[in-house]
Order: sequence, then structure tokens, then C-alpha cells
Amino acid sequence: MSSINTNVAAMTALQTLTQTNKSLTETQNRISTGYRVATAADNAAYWSIATTMRSDNAALSTVQDALGLGAATVDVAYTGIQSAIDVVDEIKTKLVAARQPGIDRAKVQSEITELQAQIQGVATSATFSGENWLSVDSSAASYNATKTIVASFSRSGGTVTIGTIGINTGNTKLYDASATAVGIIDGLRDNTGAISGSGTFSVANINISALTDSAADLTTLESYISGVDKAISEMTNAATALGAAKARVGIQQDFVKNLMDAVSRGVGQLVDADMNEESTKLQALQVKQQLGVQALSIANSSSQTILSLFRG
Repeated sequence: MSSINTNVAAMTALQTLTQTNKSLTETQNRISTGYRVATAADNAAYWSIATTMRSDNAALSTVQDALGLGAATVDVAYTGIQSAIDVVDEIKTKLVAARQPGIDRAKVQSEITELQAQIQGVATSATFSGENWLSVDSSAASYNATKTIVASFSRSGGTVTIGTIGINTGNTKLYDASATAVGIIDGLRDNTGAISGSGTFSVANINISALTDSAADLTTLESYISGVDKAISEMTNAATALGAAKARVGIQQDFVKNLMDAVSRGVGQLVDADMNEESTKLQALQVKQQLGVQALSIANSSSQTILSLFRG
């Protein structure tokens, strides 16, 4: 039955063209944004996962910055303690030379005094971003011997966990301004060279200018040499600990970077558009749109043929 009130062919063609235009708009949006899931309306579950993971990745970026800051702080302390070891080595050399009978120990002491000042300068200047691990004041209310570096950010079952790398600086300090604690350089040492409550000298205050060639003075000088040698051993251990911490921070930096890349790839698998697929679909939909317009035009013109029935 032909009807001018209801054009079934035109209605069908219009519905098809409307759906084609809708699909075409969706494909064009995917191509322009690069996302298959750009909003929660596209796929609520995938959008929620992607949004959470992007937020976590931003937190990991901050962790990466914190690791960089921590690595720089460790590096400064490590560099400072290495320089201090070189200076204390020089003091040891001067003391060994002063053991020779008949040497002018006052002149040797003038050199040692300069070296002692150099150690103090190295420890004081080994500061990064307000952190100094070589010259401290353990009596300060804000002091904490264990330094922490933010190293990781993880999520498990909705619970967020912040991981840290702890570095004990109690054994790396060279000077301590506290009245109840000491560092490697300013700690009083006994005649065996060890830091002790009965100690009588420190690397920082050794003075050989008044020593003579008497047996007692030579014994004192030898205890100074032992004390400096012990200090070098302790500083070497401290440098080893800092070096290990530096290596661990470096490994963690690489891991966090790789983890961020992996998370980004995972999010991309969920929400990124496949441009090869979308470009192919765009071509097909454009052709389909053109055919739809043509089909609608034909359907609309079919009603015009009814007029021929009323022509004489």
C-alpha cells in the first residue's frame, strides 16, 4: 500500500542515517582525542580504572622527584666524607713524619692545624637542601639520626602505602654539637685510638707542638697515630654505608621510572583508541553516510510518483 502519511522507506532510511551519523561522530571524537574511553559514559569501569592509575602515576612522579632529592643528599654526604678521608690521611702522614726524632713538631703542627680546619670546612659545607649529615647537633629537638627517602607508592585493596629507604647517619657524622654525643672527628679517643669516655684527645684537637722525644711523649704521639688511623677506618665504613645507600637509591630510581612506563602502557591498553581501526572505520562510515543520504533522498522522492495516478 502506498501512503503519503506514512513513508516507511524514508523512516527506515532516516533511522539508518541517524545511526551512521552517531557512529561517525563517535569515531571522529576517538580520532581527535586519541581515546577509545574518554569519559565515564564511554565505559565506566575502564574509565574508573584509568583515572585511578593516572592519579597513582602522578604520585609515582613525585616519588621519582623525592628519590632524586634523596640521591643528591646522599651524594653530597658521600663526597664530603671522601674528601674528609683524604684530609685525615694527610694528618696521619704528618703524624708519622713527626715520630722521627729531632723533627720540628711545632712546624708540623701548623700544617696539621690547617688540615683540621679543612675537615671542619668540608663537614660544614656538605649541605644539600638544608640537610647536613656530617656536621649535626643531636640535641636539637628536630634531630633524627635515621634519614628517610620516599621510595615507593603502592595501592592494595584501596589502601595506599608509602615506602621509604632508611639511612642511619648516626655512624656517618664527623662532628656533633651536642654535649652528650660525638662524631668521628670530634670524639675523644683513648690510647688505643678508640672513642671512649676516658679519651683524652680527638682528631679535631690533636696538638703535637709541645711533644718532645721523651718516651712518654713518643707514646702519646703513637696514640695520636692510632686514633687517626681508627678515625680513617670509621670514616671508610661510613663512606661504604653511604655508597651502598646511593646505589640502592639509584636502583629504585630506575625501577620507579620503569614502573611508571608500565602503568602508562597498561592505561593505554584500556582507554587508547586504535588509530588503524578508527581510520578504517571512518572511511567506511563516510561512505555509508553518503549512501544513507542518497537512500533517504530516493525514499522521499518515491511519494512524488503518487501524483502521476491523479494526472489525466
